[in-house]
Amino acid sequence: MTTETTKEIKKSTKFIWAAILILLAVGAFYGLKMYKVYFAPNISGKEPYLYIKTGSTIDDLYKEIKNKDLLLDVGSFSQAAAKMDLAERLKPGRYKLPKGMNNRSLINLIKAGNQEPVKLKFHNIRKKEEFAAYLAKSLEADSATFIKILDSAALVEKYGFTVDNSYTMFIPNTYEMYWNTTPLEFFDRMQKEYTKFWTAERKQKAAALNLTPQQVTILASIVDAEALYDKEMPSIAGLYLNRLNKGILLQADPTVIFANGDFTVKRVTGPLLRVESKYNTYKYAGLPPGPIMMPSINAIDAVLNHEHNNYIYMCAKADFSGYHAFAETKAQHEINAKAYRAALDKRNIFK
Repeated sequence: MTTETTKEIKKSTKFIWAAILILLAVGAFYGLKMYKVYFAPNISGKEPYLYIKTGSTIDDLYKEIKNKDLLLDVGSFSQAAAKMDLAERLKPGRYKLPKGMNNRSLINLIKAGNQEPVKLKFHNIRKKEEFAAYLAKSLEADSATFIKILDSAALVEKYGFTVDNSYTMFIPNTYEMYWNTTPLEFFDRMQKEYTKFWTAERKQKAAALNLTPQQVTILASIVDAEALYDKEMPSIAGLYLNRLNKGILLQADPTVIFANGDFTVKRVTGPLLRVESKYNTYKYAGLPPGPIMMPSINAIDAVLNHEHNNYIYMCAKADFSGYHAFAETKAQHEINAKAYRAALDKRNIFK
């Protein structure tokens, strides 16, 4: 092999290696760029969830991401979103943002609509307005929209309720649903849960009491408001059923408190008792038109499975244990009530 040939081979080899190195560098550059755009962790950890409202555009999404500082690099996300056609397949919802998630995974999550459900747990909520506010904190719609449905006679009648008793539809429990569930979808779900709860057996027990399921729930709301301890509920339910059956005014203090709207009251006195309201069971016979709170399932079942007793009267025990002193006669009740009033006076509780 001549010297000239050897030089040519060496020169060609240098060019080949140079080309390989250039290709490797270019490949590394684009590989690194692709990794950064699609596969590098990009969640800031500032917020646990991304919320995409119904009707949002891709610009709205970028604004949400920037305002809440959700991503480490918004630019790389926008590049990936453009390549993966996110704008055309943007789905509203509540999406979990786990640490280490990359753009590709997040975009696929949104395109598929794979949102994490919200857990709703409600019980003991007094008023419809409070319930609507609670729902608005957990779901996309605002409280005014939920109230509008609860106060719409046409809509609640569709579910078999009135505006007054529509609140009895909601069975306290823990429910899972998506954040962007609409108010109408929410009410449809609650109506199904209500139907599921009111089994044939429960309906038969209500009928035996000459009460509708709604009336049972209204009475249960009073029982629940009266009882500090669940084990007293059947006794309290039996007492109020005795009063209903005998045509005696219920005279339930929690209904008066509800009618006055002051839930700090510890002692129901004359001025409160005179309030003009259908919820004032000291003035109006029978059950109030709607529940005074959202009763627990235990309270509803306590009415359906009430204790058979002869109690007509009760008042809180003077030892402030949270239990009640029950009585069959007015004379015995006066003794119990006098002891309780004295205990209140001793503690300077006058309202």
